[in-house]
Amino acid sequence: MTLQPTYMVLSNPVPNEHGDLYVPFSGESQTKPNHLIGPKVYGFYLIHHILSGTGTYAFAGGQHVLRAGQTFLIPPQQLISYASSEEAPWKYRWIAFEGRQAERLVTGAGFDTAVPVVDTGDNPRVAVLFRSIQRAFRLGGAAAHFRAVGYLHLLFAEFAAASQPGSDAGTQQRGPDSEALAGEVIRYLSTQYAEPISIELMADALGYNRAYLSRVFKQQTGMTPVTFLLKLRIDKARLLLRERLELTIEQIAASVGFQDPLYFSKQFRRFYEQSPSAYREAMRRL
Repeated sequence: MTLQPTYMVLSNPVPNEHGDLYVPFSGESQTKPNHLIGPKVYGFYLIHHILSGTGTYAFAGGQHVLRAGQTFLIPPQQLISYASSEEAPWKYRWIAFEGRQAERLVTGAGFDTAVPVVDTGDNPRVAVLFRSIQRAFRLGGAAAHFRAVGYLHLLFAEFAAASQPGSDAGTQQRGPDSEALAGEVIRYLSTQYAEPISIELMADALGYNRAYLSRVFKQQTGMTPVTFLLKLRIDKARLLLRERLELTIEQIAASVGFQDPLYFSKQFRRFYEQSPSAYREAMRRL
């Protein structure tokens, strides 16, 4: 069956104002047979993650045959070219990034300066994180830049893990142990609790099936991710009720991720057997 070429690219809706680390765009393509880019130079870093097919990447005088599961890095101002094979043309996702922290990010992930290619094997999280950046741009809003940079850091953490001695496709297939996975969930929720996140979104971002992730998390912590997130938000709200007396109940609810202040009050009472207003008044009397 002949594959139909496709091309899609999404740009960051937020302008580059800080200069530390920035993702200008991300895209995805099913290339044509013998699809060739270059020889050319780019003014930014560019990474391609191969979803399927084979092709060649010419860099620093060498030519490398690459396949699905591999990611190749294009440094800025380096003369490169890359081409899909005729028999099995590449399908890949790509991300551009730049800024003062970009080189340190690349170095920390263990990309070889002679052959800047990382093999993540069958690790599903890599492709998911590329897609998560695209979704952040599609959703838009002022948070798109921060989400893209966050996903980029998570992506390079996967590259760093794959570059460590002893990391191979088999290791990636096994994935982290249950304790490590629970830690990933806790870290994700602890940083994203104020956002309109869902467990489905988190599972997608981390590259796991929701049912599997929820089961492992409950085995390790004794509660589901939904309950953990709810309690985390309520506990953050308690802190604000004590320390930010100028904020209204509605403002505090919104600050910890509740869009409905009535639902917030109901859940607060469920955990602490009193309303947010009653809790705040009790703290004032101490």
